[in-house]
Amino acid sequence: MPPSPPPAHGAPPPGRKPAALSHAPRTSRTGGSPVNAAPADPLARERAHLTASRAALRAMREDVEALDIKDVTANWVNAEVLRGQIDERIKALADLAHTPLFFGRLDYLYAPGAEQAEGADGETFYIGRRHVHDAAGDPMVVDWRAPVSQPFYRASKKDPMDVALRRRFGYTGGDLTAYEDEHLTDPAEAEQVSKLLQQEIERPRVGPMRDIVATIQPEQDEIVRSGLAGSVCVQGGPGTGKTAVGLHRVAYLLYAHRERLARSGTLVIGPNRSFLHYIEQVLPALGELEVRQATVDDLVAHVEVRGTDDTAAAVVKGDARMAEVLRRAVRSHVTPPTEGVVVVRGSRRWRVPAYEVEEMVRELLDRDMRYGAAREALPQRIAHAVLVRMEQAGEAPDDRVQDAVARNAAVKAAVKAIWPPVDPAKLVHRLLSDGEFLAAQAAGVLTQEEQKAILWAKPPRTARSAKWSAADAVLVDEAADLVARTHSLGHVVLDEAQDLSPMQYRAVGRRCTTGSVTVLGDLAQGTTPWATRSWAEALGHLGKADAVVEELTAGFRVPREVIAYASRLLPAIAPGLTAVESVRQSPGSLVVRGVREADEDGASGSAGSDGSDGAGALVAAVLDACAASLRREGSVGLIAADARVPVLAAALDAAGVAYLAPGEETTPDVRLTLVPASLAKGLEYDYVVLDEPAAVVGGEPDERTGLRRLYVALTRAVSGLTVLHAAPLPEPLR
Repeated sequence: MPPSPPPAHGAPPPGRKPAALSHAPRTSRTGGSPVNAAPADPLARERAHLTASRAALRAMREDVEALDIKDVTANWVNAEVLRGQIDERIKALADLAHTPLFFGRLDYLYAPGAEQAEGADGETFYIGRRHVHDAAGDPMVVDWRAPVSQPFYRASKKDPMDVALRRRFGYTGGDLTAYEDEHLTDPAEAEQVSKLLQQEIERPRVGPMRDIVATIQPEQDEIVRSGLAGSVCVQGGPGTGKTAVGLHRVAYLLYAHRERLARSGTLVIGPNRSFLHYIEQVLPALGELEVRQATVDDLVAHVEVRGTDDTAAAVVKGDARMAEVLRRAVRSHVTPPTEGVVVVRGSRRWRVPAYEVEEMVRELLDRDMRYGAAREALPQRIAHAVLVRMEQAGEAPDDRVQDAVARNAAVKAAVKAIWPPVDPAKLVHRLLSDGEFLAAQAAGVLTQEEQKAILWAKPPRTARSAKWSAADAVLVDEAADLVARTHSLGHVVLDEAQDLSPMQYRAVGRRCTTGSVTVLGDLAQGTTPWATRSWAEALGHLGKADAVVEELTAGFRVPREVIAYASRLLPAIAPGLTAVESVRQSPGSLVVRGVREADEDGASGSAGSDGSDGAGALVAAVLDACAASLRREGSVGLIAADARVPVLAAALDAAGVAYLAPGEETTPDVRLTLVPASLAKGLEYDYVVLDEPAAVVGGEPDERTGLRRLYVALTRAVSGLTVLHAAPLPEPLR
């Protein structure tokens, strides 16, 4: 193995050695010569270490592939389980050719007696996406999640964390092409912005979302490394990296609590399939292959969704008060007994009077057990009462007798009459079909107008034939949990949470009652009529009222000009919310242009409020803007109101311009994506062309929701945004 490059750049210049710190010659953990020896070609030495590390990773993979398990398993079941684990390990050790194996390096100070990360005293560590060791077991690359890697993200001039040198590496594809050093203990070196860090943040986006392990910022790292026991809510504006923070937090928790989460499971919840497809490669790139990804609709798929609700019905069905209506509806099936239970065993008859059975029923109701669990407990309670009578009569029954009595036909008949089984879908079908039943369960909870809004105008004959809506499916899920407990996971990440209804929050909360949750969202981007008003309210519905709320306000994705322009909408859509302060200065990244039919020389203009006068010119201008953006490197998103997408699609087809739908992976040949505004949330493109903002606003049921939808569309650009309009811009943007 070639020697690790000595961190000569990490030692302070002569005469500037910090007090009480020694820089005696030392040997790097990765092997080689003393670190004070100046290398003739540092970049060549770093490349050699990269080559050796890749060879070591390949050897690790080959060692796993060569494992012989024939004599170490007791049976074929164990063998299949072990073989599956080995296959997963082999996948996790894959070397992605175009992904840097390591992206940074830390040279720790040699400080006798100082408290440092374990094993870090005077050592050099390469920081990467996964751990790589040589044949002797010594680390060549350290996992970014390891404690010794933390100073790569947290160390600063003010708090060097015993790090003399932090080195960042630049790559082209998988080839190491540059490095950049920060001498954290050198007072003569001023604070400076890392050019390589900036280049990595601004690197063109082609393909799905990528990880940000090389660019995690200190405030993001604090959230990523927060403990498993506590829940976290991250409020973050566009470009603050909240989605990446949530995904990297999952990866960190799996590293720190592998066995526990392997048993309990983890889940990432996104707003739609396009979004999940966009983020699906992030965790596998970090070596995490077992994290399930789903939408809320996937979680509650007890019934097939084939219908839709109008806004009024959807708002009521999504209201948290529906939980009480459903609870009453489920419990309404319990009928107090009118007769006692008589159990015949041999020649003896044992009678439990009605009042005693009623006491059992009332006790179970008072305990507020789940309906199904209480129904299973009732026959055991009745059987116990019979056993008491047997013992009083001088018999000595045991548990087998109690179980036999509980299965007695008379007991089973009594339980069926008192506590009949409940089918969740049939219950919700009845609730939405039968006005009298709904009125009885919703009395004092929903108004008559609200009850009328959710009743089906033409009730389907059966639950199977019903055209369920997405909101109905959530109600069925709530009813199912009232009957039987929903399985709880160890950790859940909920992204774009601001658009969930209270009932959807409850559905997610049921999946992590015994675990923790990371909630990600931006109140300003809520685009549903039931959008979240405050995180405190949302966390209450989740059952995580004690979660810590963190706010990310530093923007790393959206250029300063663009986010400042979009932030003009904040007073109208989210009063009091802190605007994002972008760290990226990109002059000329924003172009706003009005288009008129007579606008042949390209001068700015405007048209009537409906935009009809400039319709043809606007489409032509959009095509020109897309063509100009495609001449640059990176992905291009054409975002438009949903109603205008067919018009623009036809124009692109006529012009012979290839384009993708949201969620489809961009390629070097096809880099343009046509995005309906309703699906833009969470996606990002290097260049965005936004068609007719007034149409985006007008496509929503109210102005505030429309302006929020526009805010989302305006903040999808990483490098440049072109806004084209024929109708007047919304008032805040004029």
